[in-house]
Amino acid sequence: MKKIHNTSLRRELKTRNLMMMAVGGSIGTGLFVASGATIAKAGPGGALIAYALIGLMVYFLMTSLGELASFMPVSGSFSTYGSKYVEEGFGFALGWNYWYNWAITIAVDLVAAQLIMSWWFPNAPGWVWSAIFLGAIFLLNNISVKNFSTAEYWLSLIKVTTVIMFIIVGILIAFHILHYSSSAIWENWTIGDAPFVGGFSSIISVAMIVGFSFQGTELIGIAAGESVDPQKSIPKAVRQVFWRILLFYVLAIIVISIIIPYTDPNLLKTSVKDVSISPFTLVFQHAGLLSAAAVMNIVILTAVLSSGNSGMYSATRMLFSLAVDGKAPRVFANTSKKGIPRAALYATTLVAGFCFLTLAYNKTIIYLWLLNASGVTGLIAWLGIAISHYRFRKGYISQGCNLDKLPYRAKYFPIGPIFAFIICLVITLGQNYQAFFSDLFKWDEVIATYIGIPLFLCLWIGFKIKYKTRFVKYNEMSFPKSDH
Repeated sequence: MKKIHNTSLRRELKTRNLMMMAVGGSIGTGLFVASGATIAKAGPGGALIAYALIGLMVYFLMTSLGELASFMPVSGSFSTYGSKYVEEGFGFALGWNYWYNWAITIAVDLVAAQLIMSWWFPNAPGWVWSAIFLGAIFLLNNISVKNFSTAEYWLSLIKVTTVIMFIIVGILIAFHILHYSSSAIWENWTIGDAPFVGGFSSIISVAMIVGFSFQGTELIGIAAGESVDPQKSIPKAVRQVFWRILLFYVLAIIVISIIIPYTDPNLLKTSVKDVSISPFTLVFQHAGLLSAAAVMNIVILTAVLSSGNSGMYSATRMLFSLAVDGKAPRVFANTSKKGIPRAALYATTLVAGFCFLTLAYNKTIIYLWLLNASGVTGLIAWLGIAISHYRFRKGYISQGCNLDKLPYRAKYFPIGPIFAFIICLVITLGQNYQAFFSDLFKWDEVIATYIGIPLFLCLWIGFKIKYKTRFVKYNEMSFPKSDH
């Protein structure tokens, strides 16, 4: 394979952009809408344990990615690391899997935007909103990296501000300052089967939902190729972002569980079309904010567009990187004068156009189908990070390289990547495990959920057979001489 040497991407992303991108990428409908379902299914204590468990896994993944991305800051990220430290076909499959993941996710976000806008404009055709928002996201990514990062910074700031306000309002309600009640502060943790509902199996079931909530934190790895000073900004972002995200999620779950009992049927609503009774809306209404549903609608629309904006950036950079390495058509390696890989952007926008399937089918059905189709692809990327980091560190040590030369060193190796791999594998395989125990087995749902796994394996095996690649041995791995 002939490689294309093209390094025309511009390093314009600052530390604050990286941190807000990672925070914004992981705060979305998973927190604003679906968080209530975790409490309803596992109880307040069970939900908290699930978030803590997945949070710990994400922490280890972030430290693994931090070590890799600061050592080798490239836009190809997981694909490049997989190729250099695991097996070239593995990296090829990881790259295409990640591109597909985010390209489809953009379509999911655009259909979600249709569902949200129908709350205000029930009679307007949904595809119009998708066209407007897709056009806006395309333009933000087409002009310059600076424009994209600025827009993402402000979109993420709205989400972060909302979560902070929610936590403050929730604490004031819990202590009867905003909403008087004679009930004790922890009463909802003692009613019925609380705090643990359904035992260990419920916690595992909820962990599947939580896993998706944290996706987006890995965007730091993709953005490393365009950060101003990756050796300093990546470690700083990794150290700060994770704790902020975990704090937001854990405190939000505690606030919801204190104010709303797990038996409240509204908590089971998990779709963006149910925003008017999302746990955030309900808590704000407890505080007497009657326009809470309208405000949360705006915030969730912001979250959805932010996800689509980040997704367009990530997918475009991954396709560009694959082309530079000769693993995608050469045309996708071309960039504009401002460093935008426009051919890759056009291709990604085309796939995002799946949102227009709503012209022929019901919006909610298309939303759920696309959501399932993106399924396990994000989790496969996480598995790739854990495997790549484990082998990278093993090879680095086996060749006698000095660990002190690493810009950032992940703690708790090898426990970290091994723990992350095991938990992530369980979540990946258990995405739709209920279907296998159901009286009515739905093949279409199971195939849509797990299609990412056979696709990934076919790409990997197909590449391996065609190019006769093999696993990279530890003593064959290449590291810059300056880092020995």
